[in-house]
Amino acid sequence: MLDKRFIPVLSFHNEELIKTLQFNERQYIGDPLNAIKIFNEKFVDEIIILDIGPDNRDEFQPDYKYLKDLINECFIPVTYGGGIKHFDDAKKVFDLGVDKICINSEVLNNYALIDDLAKYFGSQSISVSVDIIKNKSETYKIYNYKTQKEENIDLKGYIRSLENYGAGEIVINSVNNDGLMKGLDLNLINELKNLVKLPMIFYGGVGVIEHINDALNIGVDAIACTSFFCFHGKYKSVLISYPFKEFENIR
Repeated sequence: MLDKRFIPVLSFHNEELIKTLQFNERQYIGDPLNAIKIFNEKFVDEIIILDIGPDNRDEFQPDYKYLKDLINECFIPVTYGGGIKHFDDAKKVFDLGVDKICINSEVLNNYALIDDLAKYFGSQSISVSVDIIKNKSETYKIYNYKTQKEENIDLKGYIRSLENYGAGEIVINSVNNDGLMKGLDLNLINELKNLVKLPMIFYGGVGVIEHINDALNIGVDAIACTSFFCFHGKYKSVLISYPFKEFENIR
């Protein structure tokens, strides 16, 4: 097991592997099942799979049938996120064999969901993702992916509350940097990295190994990436891989 965590994120919907750009543009990049097979062969330590859902998110539910296919193919620890709104949704997902679930916008209006899930499944199985956008006034705000609007909630207070309600892990996702492959938001990381005692995973913007080094140098322990594991070369051709040797050199 590596000292630091470098976690592939596979975003999908309708059985298609997708890359997003600042939470708007979507690009088809392949087959999720094939990507999982490749990461199995690379003996990756863990993986996050996210169903990013349709435009009409009110009707969005996990695709349990397809998720079962993905889990059955995956031989590494899995965190799943997407469409989990209620306790019963989470139970169905856990029953399929996932190791953790990741919940997001539903928590904004229902902190009790974290508490209920943590008490039943254990905090170690509950991850909460926080989407953060830097607005025109250069202020970091919580972004609600469901409504596609900023939330008028104190960011740091919200993150502290996630720990208090029983989350076991927090994923910080930069909307501005999503898919750009130009580096993580280091200013955002510096503001949040010591805010809670929980493990924090930073996601959004990694394009080359130097971007990971930049984050490690300011004290980050866990980094999640999509594009870094899926695009390579001058023309960013789709090639799914996991560069263990490079990670061994920087852990």
